[in-house]
Amino acid sequence: MANALVSIQIIPKLKNGGDTIPLVDAAIGVIEASGVKYNVHPLETTMEGELTELFSVIEQMNQKMIELGSLSVISQVKVFYKPDGASMDRLTEKYR
Repeated sequence: MANALVSIQIIPKLKNGGDTIPLVDAAIGVIEASGVKYNVHPLETTMEGELTELFSVIEQMNQKMIELGSLSVISQVKVFYKPDGASMDRLTEKYR
């Protein structure tokens, strides 16, 4: 069972202020390739899994941004950690 929810907003910096949307799409692709459960929201993406695995995915996302030409990357991260189980569905069920 997952023990963490991690939300990330990744902000790559491109030379001459280029369009960052393709890089953000690539970052989401890293999440998808990792196999963790995730939901994309307008300003951030939330992942569900083991905390160490999710931090590894964030590291891979940042590396991907540099590989794609980003000069630097800001990753704004929020963590919900609950060792006995964390779930996006359980956390938000009262809103459905």
